[in-house]
Order: sequence, then structure tokens, then C-alpha cells
Amino acid sequence: MPLGHEVAHLSHIELLTPVLDKSVAFFVDYLGMTVVGGDDNKVYVRAFDDYEHHTLTLVAHSSSGIGRTNLRASSPDALARRVKALEGAGRSSGWQDGDPGYGPTFVFQDPDGHELGLYWESERYNPTKDLRPALKNQAQRYPGRGVSVRRLDHVNYLGADVEANRDFLRDQLGALVTEQIVLDDGSIAGTWTTFTNKGYDAVYTRDRTGTTGRLHHIAFATDTREDILRAADIALEQGVFIESGPHKHAIQQTFFLYVYEPGGNRIELCNAGARLVLAPDWETINWTEAERAKGQAWGMKTIESFHTHGTPPVGNT
Repeated sequence: MPLGHEVAHLSHIELLTPVLDKSVAFFVDYLGMTVVGGDDNKVYVRAFDDYEHHTLTLVAHSSSGIGRTNLRASSPDALARRVKALEGAGRSSGWQDGDPGYGPTFVFQDPDGHELGLYWESERYNPTKDLRPALKNQAQRYPGRGVSVRRLDHVNYLGADVEANRDFLRDQLGALVTEQIVLDDGSIAGTWTTFTNKGYDAVYTRDRTGTTGRLHHIAFATDTREDILRAADIALEQGVFIESGPHKHAIQQTFFLYVYEPGGNRIELCNAGARLVLAPDWETINWTEAERAKGQAWGMKTIESFHTHGTPPVGNT
């Protein structure tokens, strides 16, 4: 029997960068996010309509990559149930203090070694007067700077064993598997899972290097496709490297643009109006190897760097 709605949503992520100042400038000037704190080693930034304190923690590090991915539980009781299950599965690192604005966080690992945190207590973001929105149901004033991303959308991990990671999210955290890639040999090359009614919150795609714990990309939502087209123009003006797009994925039908931030991490921009999963008896959609060979929704072939670029680069820690 599937779990109930134990995880409310994907919340905030740590992103590692060897060039902290340049990465901060990218997220502020290009993506239009707002700095809400930090020090010489880490900086907290937020998307304007995320309701919590911050969306992303940029952490100075020797290399690029992902640190902890934080999830909010749907209630204190749900948190207690998931902690008990995770401890029983042997994936626990125990409790730690939360980031600014967040309460005690239970830290654990997926089978691939990615670090995750689960918490309940959370502070609503309280904007300063100059950032107060005109509409009280919006978390912060629209920044009108760069792309002006609205919120964190999803995270795509690279995984040495996609199936084990998929099963972990499903069985330990209650994620719904919405779509996946099934190769001719029956193995799973990619899996899209959700904690909400979005098509996906967390993705695992196969790391062809066999390395564990790496990142493919994190994604931020814009309001419309036109915002993504404008984001491509802004990238051109600001010298931001465009890897692929704008275009439309076949899987999940997301309109997308992929760029690299200065630390080397891949960032996706996607439209917030993507498909929703409302059916309580949703059946996983399986894509075959032949279907994926056709490329993206409108025929653009998947570029080779999608299969080769991940962070940290292989050989770095």
C-alpha cells in the first residue's frame, strides 16, 4: 500500500561551488534571486515566491556538486514516522540543527550517497519593507531582475543504481513514480518521482561513469514559456553558457533551457505551468529505448553532454 502524503515538498538545497562570489552573482544577476544572509563560506539566496527563508545555500568548496537536499515533512507525526522508517533502513546520520529559518533536521542518505534532510519546523519568510509585495499572497516582491525565477522546481541526481534510488524514495519517503526510461535489457536508466501533484520533484538518471553521489542539475520554475525564451536572450547578453534549449522534453513535456553557473553546476529553467498528476491511481509511464532515441518532443536529439557532464567532475571531491 502506498504511503500517505508524508513529504510536503522539496524545500532547499546546498550547492557547492569553487567560485562562490561568481556563483552568487549568477544567481542574483541572471536568475534574479535575492541574498538573505551568509558569510565568507556560504550565502543564502531565495526565489521570490518560495515561502520559506531561503531556497539555496551556495557553499564555498574545492569543487562543484550538490550538498544536502532538504525536504519538509507534511506534519510532525509524518516526520516521526519517516525518521523511524529511515533509522530502520540504516540510512540515518541523525539529527542536526537546521539552516537559518529551519528547525531540527533529520539527516540521511539515499543508496547512492546523496545527503538529504527532513524537517518540520519552518519560519515563513518575512520580507523587509523594500521587498514587501503588493499582493499579500505572494512571499516577496517580484524582483524584475534577470530571469526572476519564481521557485525551486526539482532536482535531478546522477545515480549508479537508478532502481535502488527510485525504490528508496518510493518505499521510505512515499514518492510516486510518474515516468521512467526502461532500456531493452529491462534496466531502468531514468526515473521521475514526485511528492506533490507536480509531475516530478526528484529525478535519478544513470551515471555512465558508475560514480556515486553526483548531480545532473537543479531546476527553477518561471511563469511562462516566454520567460524561458527571454532567459536565453539574457544569457546571451550576460555571457552565460547555454548548453541546450529552449526546447520541449518528451518526458514530462517540460519546456526547458539548460545553462551552467560559474561553478560548473548545470541549472535548468522550466515553465511552472507544466503537467500536474491529479489521478490518485496514476500508472507509471514507461519510455522505451527506441522511443527515447527519437529525441525530445519536437525531434531535437539529446545532446552528448547530457550523458557526460555532471558535478563534481569525475576525479574531484
